[in-house]
Amino acid sequence: MFKEILISIDEMENRIAVLEDGKLMEIFIAREEHQIGSIYKGKVANVLPGMQAAFVDIGLERNAFLCVDDAISGIHIDVEVQKARSLSIKDILKVNQETLVQIVKESIGTKGARVTTFITLPGRFLVLIPTANYTGISRRIEDEGERNRLRSLVEKIKPKSYGLIVRTAAEGKDRESLEKDLQLLIKMWKKIQNTESKKSAPAIIHSELTLVYKIIRDVFTQDVDRLIIDSHVEYDKILELMDIIAPHLKGRIHLYLEGNPLFQAYGVESEIDKSLRRKVWLESGGYIIIDKTEALTSIDVNTGKYIGRTSLSDTILRTNLEAVDEITRQVRLRDIGGILILDFIDMERMEDRGKLMRALHEALKRDRTKTHIVGLTELGLIQITRKRVNRDLDELLRTQCPYCGGKGRVLSVDTICIKAKREIKNVSEDSKVEAMLLRVNPRIGMKLLGWEGEDLEQLEEAMGKPIYLRVNPRMHVERIDIETATSKKYIEEKISDLSPGEELDITVEEVFGLNLQNGMCMHKGNLIEVLQAGNRIGKKIKVVVTLVSRSYSQAQIKE
Repeated sequence: MFKEILISIDEMENRIAVLEDGKLMEIFIAREEHQIGSIYKGKVANVLPGMQAAFVDIGLERNAFLCVDDAISGIHIDVEVQKARSLSIKDILKVNQETLVQIVKESIGTKGARVTTFITLPGRFLVLIPTANYTGISRRIEDEGERNRLRSLVEKIKPKSYGLIVRTAAEGKDRESLEKDLQLLIKMWKKIQNTESKKSAPAIIHSELTLVYKIIRDVFTQDVDRLIIDSHVEYDKILELMDIIAPHLKGRIHLYLEGNPLFQAYGVESEIDKSLRRKVWLESGGYIIIDKTEALTSIDVNTGKYIGRTSLSDTILRTNLEAVDEITRQVRLRDIGGILILDFIDMERMEDRGKLMRALHEALKRDRTKTHIVGLTELGLIQITRKRVNRDLDELLRTQCPYCGGKGRVLSVDTICIKAKREIKNVSEDSKVEAMLLRVNPRIGMKLLGWEGEDLEQLEEAMGKPIYLRVNPRMHVERIDIETATSKKYIEEKISDLSPGEELDITVEEVFGLNLQNGMCMHKGNLIEVLQAGNRIGKKIKVVVTLVSRSYSQAQIKE
C-alpha cells in the first residue's frame, strides 16, 4: 500500500489529506486550531452530585464538563480503585476550587468541552502520564516479542512516579530514540508545572500543537511513503522539526511547486464534495446510504444496479464485502463518532456472515480512532461504537439549510466564501483576464465584503485585478457565478450602477453583516448599506446614495 499525506496551507484554512493507494481516506481541516490536548487551570463553577459531575470555568465561551471518573483519575491516584469509585463528586471537588484539566473532547453544539484531570502528554514514540505510575504498550503493536522488548526498555528509562504508554510509532525503535522523546516530554511537563504556579484560574497553561505539527507527530510515521506540502515556509519548518524527531524521514518530504492547486491536482477537492453526499456508489453498482441522527448514524447497504453473475447469495456476499471497505473508509473520512448501526444485506449462510465479520474486523484495524464492534442485534444489524473527539466533516463544512427550515444541509457561509475566493484566485491567474464580475447570494456578498468592504479590497489587491460584486436574492446560497472580461469597460457596460445623490425607495432586508446599526438593501443587483437603518428591517424607506464603489454602495435615510 502506497500511503501519502498532502498538506495544503493558505490564509483561510489549513487542510491535510491522507491517501492510501491514491484514494482519500482521511481529511483534517483547521480554520481555528483545535483545543483537544490543551491544558487549562480551571476554577470549579458548579458541582452537581445528581449528575456525578462538575462544570469548570477554563476561560472559554462555555464551562467545561468534568465527570466523576475523570476527576478521580487525576486527583485520587493513590486511592484504591474500588474506594475511589465509591466517592461522590462533592467529595472530590468544591465550588471555586482550582484544578488542572486537559480537554479530551471539543465543544459540540451547545455542549461545552469535556475535560479530565488525568493529564497525558503525547510525544512521537511515547505518551507521558505525569500523575500515574503505569506502563502500557499500544494495542496496534501485535508482535508479542516486540511488545516485551519495548516494555523492558521503557521500564528501564521510566522515572519513578511517572507513567508511560508506548505508541505504535515506537515499534522497532532503540533505547536512545525513546529516551530522547522522554526527555522532551519531561521538560514539557516541568514547564507546565512552572506556568501553572504563576497563573490564576481560569487560564490556559499549555496549548496543543497546531494541526500540521500534530499530523507530523502522530501520522507521519515509517509507513508513510511521501508527504507533499504546498507552503515553502511550512516546508522549511517541517524539515527543521524532522531533524530533531525523525531525520531518516526527511527524504520523503516534498515541496509542491506545480501550477494547479495541490488538492485539485490529486482529486481531493472532488472527493471532499462526494464525502458530504448521502448516497455513496460502490464500484460494482451497489451503494450505501448514510443517515445521521442525534442518537446514532445508520448505514444501509443495497445491491443497486449490481446483479451478479452466479447466484443470489454470491451477489449479496460480494456486495457486502465491497461495502465493508467503503463503509470503513467513509467513517474515517467523515470522522463519524458515537453509535453506528450497519444494515448489510441479509445473508442466510453462517459461513458468509463469518466472512463479513472477519472482513469488518480487519478493515477497522486501519482506523486510528478507537472503534469497537459491539455485535449483532436480533434483527441482524451490526452495532459499532467509535470514539467521538472532534466535530465530524459534515458539522465542520455545512450548516442548516435556510431554504428548508433545517431539514437539509447546505455549505456554511464561511465555506462558500472560502470556495469563492479560491475560484477567484484560479480565474485571475489567466493573464487575459483584466476584470471579474462576481454574482452571489446577498449573504455571501456581505461576508465577502467584510467590514466596510476591506476584505474584498484586500482580495483585489492580492489579485491585482478589479472585482465587481453584484447580488441576487434568488440565487442559491451555494451558487457562485464569476464572469471574466478582457477589459473593465465590458463589465461596466453590463451592470447597472448607482450615482452619488441618487434617491431610491427601497426595503430594508436585514442588518448589514456584523454592523447591527445599519441595514442591507438591494437595487438592481447593487448591495446597499443604509446607515442607521438596522432597526427598520422589513420597512420601505427613502434613501440618498452617498458612496458608490465596484462592490457595494452606501446610503443614508432621507427624512
